[in-house]
Amino acid sequence: MKKQESIIVMNKICKSFPLAVGGIQQVLFDITFTIKSGEFVSIMGPSGSGKSTCMNIIGALDSATSGTYELYNKDITTMSADDLATVRNEHIGFVFQNFNLLPKRTILDNVMLPLMYRGWVMHDRIERAREMLKLVNLENFETYFPTQLSGGMKQRVAIARALAGNPKLILADEPTGSLDSKMGNEILKFFEKLNHDMGITIVMITHEFEIARFSKRVIHIYDGHITYDGPVPKNESTLLESEKKHKK
Repeated sequence: MKKQESIIVMNKICKSFPLAVGGIQQVLFDITFTIKSGEFVSIMGPSGSGKSTCMNIIGALDSATSGTYELYNKDITTMSADDLATVRNEHIGFVFQNFNLLPKRTILDNVMLPLMYRGWVMHDRIERAREMLKLVNLENFETYFPTQLSGGMKQRVAIARALAGNPKLILADEPTGSLDSKMGNEILKFFEKLNHDMGITIVMITHEFEIARFSKRVIHIYDGHITYDGPVPKNESTLLESEKKHKK
């Protein structure tokens, strides 16, 4: 059996923010976990738990105050802003709750965008973008604009864009938050397919247990601390109990 590569290694990550009135507020405390290639992991927690801050650090959108973070065996905690931008563009596919599509550009243009930043020539960008739109069953909509699509279709465009650069890792931030339950389930099943059929590592941020159940592992954060890290439990009570133990 092929040994799984460690893609994300976070060791004692802490994060603090300065307060306008003076002093600092610490929002993450000694966050430590490893995510291997091919995993489908949900980082879950209530509003204000620190999960979004954790996501920003994983996605190289923010830096930790202390601790180390290795992505693809490279320590990125000391990288420059330019180097972090390269990491984001070349190694991570992002899927956001609000899609983050450019409204005045066609669907094809939106999917091609990360490839333009990589310096791909136009012919190759178009060919790759069309392949990705076909993968998400939107090959007949390449000349449409985002405003002409349903929420579920917009999210599929966002997934196509995330996959265009052939990343090993997709970071999905509340990917069903702007969708109804039916469309949300379709997107989650598509993530399952990407994970199972293509071996893409998926890290999904969510506050809903029903969403996290589509993954295979849950890292639960409460008040900036990891209170549970393991297989998806049968019901949410396990996670709620882990919060209670932390409060004691």
